Amino acid sequence: MYAVIEVGSKQYNVKKDDIIEVNKETAASGDNLIIDKVLLVSKDKKVEIGTPYVKGAKVEATVLRQTLGEKTTAYKYRRRKNSHWEKGHRPQLTELKIKSIELGL
Repeated sequence: MYAVIEVGSKQYNVKKDDIIEVNKETAASGDNLIIDKVLLVSKDKKVEIGTPYVKGAKVEATVLRQTLGEKTTAYKYRRRKNSHWEKGHRPQLTELKIKSIELGL
């Protein structure tokens, strides 16, 4: 059984016991989240697609920790101008463990 969920305008394909990193959520470590923006649910050979979300379906997840992602750097160099700049960014992430997927049937 798997589901496609939407968290923070991004979509994730998840199964039970998966660990995913999403953009920062306001929940603390150990909190339970219920994600009701389920776009698709598949069990055995039956697939239910939402318009836009599957009615009554939900995914339960536990917040494992708040973390920072890998640093990305942007570097701009202008030749012959003696000009350059470099900026770095580390996105704030929340690590979630999927506990269960419930159908909306």
